[in-house]
Amino acid sequence: MATTAGKTSARVTVHREIRQRIITLQLPPGHPLSENELAGELEVSRTPVRESLLLLAEEDLVRVFPKLGSFVARVDPQRIADAQFVREAVEVASLTDAVERRTDEDVKALRDLLGQQRAAADDVGRFFELDEAFHQRLLTAGGHTNAWRTVEQAKAHLDRARRLGLRTVSPVSALIDQHAEIVDGLESRDLDAAVGALRGHLRAVFEDVERIRSESPELFVDSTDERPVRRSITVLQ
Repeated sequence: MATTAGKTSARVTVHREIRQRIITLQLPPGHPLSENELAGELEVSRTPVRESLLLLAEEDLVRVFPKLGSFVARVDPQRIADAQFVREAVEVASLTDAVERRTDEDVKALRDLLGQQRAAADDVGRFFELDEAFHQRLLTAGGHTNAWRTVEQAKAHLDRARRLGLRTVSPVSALIDQHAEIVDGLESRDLDAAVGALRGHLRAVFEDVERIRSESPELFVDSTDERPVRRSITVLQ
């Protein structure tokens, strides 16, 4: 039993780590994945790595090609759209409740996060963490804290696009201003203003995707479904 539990724990840990590396672009779209190299880096056997790659393939975050190997899946605009649909539906519904029930403490917490975001504007990684905290706190204001798990699970593909946007086309200051508009609407209990600001903020990722796709088409799924070659693709940090 202990051995089985240990194997399960290793697989869960390895899966979480590789998934996080893909979402944060440490392993960029199209990057070849070596079971041996990952096993060495993570100090595990190849078995939990192989099992994790198969699980990630089920999420379409990894593609496995017979006799060629595994690669980080390229960004799929349709999956981004699907994830955006789920996220917007959940967050807008929660914000509608938040406008009615929000407290001064909710507003203060969100204003504090805005201040932290401004302080971290030059640190993309830290800003992304604070952006996540902001949206999670919005759900809390609406009484739907646990809904964040649903949002988080749905948006793996979306998060890759958002990170690409932060690194190339979306000024962090503009995103913070959008956050501020949402809080302004929430604080004044102006439902139309709050929801309008949130929808505009969440949908901005589509413009980012089109700009990035025009400049770096190799990062995205195309209609040819070509077999990849084993070369690394670099995403600017």
